[in-house]
Formats: sequence, C-alpha cells, structure tokens
Amino acid sequence: MPRTPVHGTRLDILEWLKDPVAHFPSQRHVDAAEHGVHVGLVAERLGVPRRVAARHLGLLTALGLLRTSRIRRRTYYRRDEVRIAEVARMFEKGW
Repeated sequence: MPRTPVHGTRLDILEWLKDPVAHFPSQRHVDAAEHGVHVGLVAERLGVPRRVAARHLGLLTALGLLRTSRIRRRTYYRRDEVRIAEVARMFEKGW
C-alpha cells in the first residue's frame, strides 16, 4: 500500500465520512453522524480486510484529518473539518 496521503482509497474514505449516515449502515450503539464509524464498516465498504482499512484510517488519523473516539471496545473515526480546511488552504497557497 502506498504511504502517500493522496491515495484514491483514502480520498474515498474522507468523502464517505462527510455523510456517514448515507454511506454506511446504521450502528447499534452509536450515532454515525456524531461519533463516526468503526473500522469494520469501512473495511466492508472498501471490500478489504479490517487490517487494510485500519492502516488507511491510521494514516489519515496520524495526518490529523480524522478524529477518533472510543466507545465500548471500538474506535470510531470521523472527519476533523477544521484540520481538513487548514490542509486545503495550504495546498491552495501552493504549500
């Protein structure tokens, strides 16, 4: 897997997490719009093993583009809109 932040799969994940309710099935204990989605749902949507999805989510989290929250025994991922806007502004300025 390429270690570049601009990877089609990662861009897809970021796009899906803009509106997780529309792109992922409902979760039993968590509101996807508020807390995000867990790695299993992302893996299912991508059609890849959980560990592959976890690596994509881990890189996006390390870049600060996603925020995490632990509920029960799962980690949920959601977009960090402030950080995404900052990164977008940096690219608009020519870095």
